Amino acid sequence: MRNVMKIFGRSPFIPLQMHMEKVAICVDKVPEILEIYRQGDSKAVEKLSKKLSKLEHEADIIKDDIRANLPRGLFMPVDRSHILTILEVQDRIANKSENIGVLLTFKQANSSEEFDTVFDSFFETCLATFYATRDVIERLDELVETGFGGPEANNVHKLIDTVALKEHEADVCQREAIRTLLKYENEISYGDFFLWTSVLRQFGGIADDSEHLAESVRNILESK
Repeated sequence: MRNVMKIFGRSPFIPLQMHMEKVAICVDKVPEILEIYRQGDSKAVEKLSKKLSKLEHEADIIKDDIRANLPRGLFMPVDRSHILTILEVQDRIANKSENIGVLLTFKQANSSEEFDTVFDSFFETCLATFYATRDVIERLDELVETGFGGPEANNVHKLIDTVALKEHEADVCQREAIRTLLKYENEISYGDFFLWTSVLRQFGGIADDSEHLAESVRNILESK
């Protein structure tokens, strides 16, 4: 792992991008563990869940390193509070990815073909929201180089608008998934219903946090 203190001088955003790389690896594991879960391979789910927890812990190590070495001087191009806010929200996304993995180890829940179809649309939209936000974070150091203005800032604003749209689409999909799940409430157990609604909530949280993350970058741009 690169030493965070050594690279803060180049850009305060590069350590955040390092952390986001690890967060993205956590998120990338979620579709994989969900696919195995649907195959009913509980041992493989347990193994992947533990791997996901390890990845989340590695993200925590980077997060703690950033907090410990974040400069307190007056010469940073952005407020220290903005850096900490972005770091906190990225951390929440990694946590929710881990939570999904843990939830899927609790039991093999039944569902329906209709719910599976709606659920897939929902979680794919949530992931698309996250990946759009990751694109925003990947451009942060370029914003420093351009003084937070010009075409690069305009492009980032457009990306942030895309994130907001994707998050709205995820909200719509989540409502539809809950309605579909309720249609089959007499055919599934309370435990199955609880597990699916819990998973839905965590996926929705990834989309919500992704929008919050993008809006935090918008706040930086608007403060310049």
